[in-house]
Amino acid sequence: MDLFTSMRYFIRVYDSNSFSAAAKSLKVGQSALSKTIAHLERELGAPLFLRSTRQLTPTEPGKVFYEHAVKVVEDAEAALSAVGSKSQNFSGQITISGTLTFMCQYIIPKLPQFIEAHPGIDISVHLDDRNVGLIEQGIDVALRMGQLDDSGLVAKRIGRCRRIVVGGVSYLETHGEPQTPEELVEHTTIVLAQGEGGDRFTFEGPHGTKSISVRPKLRINATEGVRSAVLAGAGLSVATEWMFEAELDNGVVREVLTDWALPDLDLWAVMSAGRRTSAKVRAFVEFIEAQVNSTRFGVGYHS
Repeated sequence: MDLFTSMRYFIRVYDSNSFSAAAKSLKVGQSALSKTIAHLERELGAPLFLRSTRQLTPTEPGKVFYEHAVKVVEDAEAALSAVGSKSQNFSGQITISGTLTFMCQYIIPKLPQFIEAHPGIDISVHLDDRNVGLIEQGIDVALRMGQLDDSGLVAKRIGRCRRIVVGGVSYLETHGEPQTPEELVEHTTIVLAQGEGGDRFTFEGPHGTKSISVRPKLRINATEGVRSAVLAGAGLSVATEWMFEAELDNGVVREVLTDWALPDLDLWAVMSAGRRTSAKVRAFVEFIEAQVNSTRFGVGYHS
């Protein structure tokens, strides 16, 4: 195996802190990966990792080699992207992550454009409403909504979305519309049970700030489930506008409490801070940012 590929494999093991996780993300056998690292150690004349049954620890030579290997790999990718057309230069795999509903509605339909522009790229999509570990799952970039708590990440804000209270027309015709946030406690409510969900909301409106705790009849741990429940007329929900963009436009779902505002949610492209972002990942983030900015959810939409 060539030295460049061996360095790429070493970087992935170092970032993952695991041979098995690195092998999974690289789509190679763990035995083959171990042999590659062992061969690299023989070439260098120094161990790169201290191995035990419970832990994989970089040695001091491993730490030094990592810094140089990252620079070599990224400089090589930058050199490739600087010569000829971009479609000829980017190659390999990009692994992306995001919530099922957002990715299916806004990102996956756009991926053919990126693939056509960069035919050497293969894209692996990881759909999960949880904030999964980037390094552990071998994810290059995750698209996340709301506040970011992990300081070990590099994040770029690429969009912004309103949060609103919505209900299906069938529910509203039967139960009426709340006129104030306090009236939400009298309605059947559906809440997202993780992330930016919960049962307490703070509204800004004509009479100041109102903090309301609802008594949800349905708690659902995925946005797609919340969507289905609202469309079925099961109750009212605080949701991001993007979740119901088409239904709001065609009248199947209505926004209520329009005189009151909830805090907006930012959309972030999140990458690991463990090493510099590769040129192909930067190109992908720029592509997604351009796609988002062509919609009402672009960063400048509310400014």
